[in-house]
Amino acid sequence: MVEQKLSVTLITGRTIEQGVGKELGKGSPEYFDSVAVCFLDPADVKRLGLKSGSNVKITSPYGSVVVKAKKYTHGTMAGMVFMPCGLWANIICGSNTDSIGMPTFRGFTVEVEPALDMPVLSLDELLKQEFGK
Repeated sequence: MVEQKLSVTLITGRTIEQGVGKELGKGSPEYFDSVAVCFLDPADVKRLGLKSGSNVKITSPYGSVVVKAKKYTHGTMAGMVFMPCGLWANIICGSNTDSIGMPTFRGFTVEVEPALDMPVLSLDELLKQEFGK
């Protein structure tokens, strides 16, 4: 049975691909392809009726963003979604620091749902949408 949404735990972190893309420039296609993504357990991809590379909308109490969903191939992580650090992840992490000086980047619940008819915004488009610049 295909589900409309999944509630999963968000984890963010650094990746090698993100580091390579950053060295090429945050406006580069390599950077975009390495950070405007999320990784889901293959079973969760199947539960949502998706194919690897499909667009998904991730929503948290702080906002929502559309990214490409990819199957996580290095083990199992059902019930979790991993996003590389970057503006796309920052949109859903928010800026609340709970007085410790560091926002929460992992370990909270988000919803993931198919967004096949919604585009993944470029860095410039996302900045304009979020900050009007």
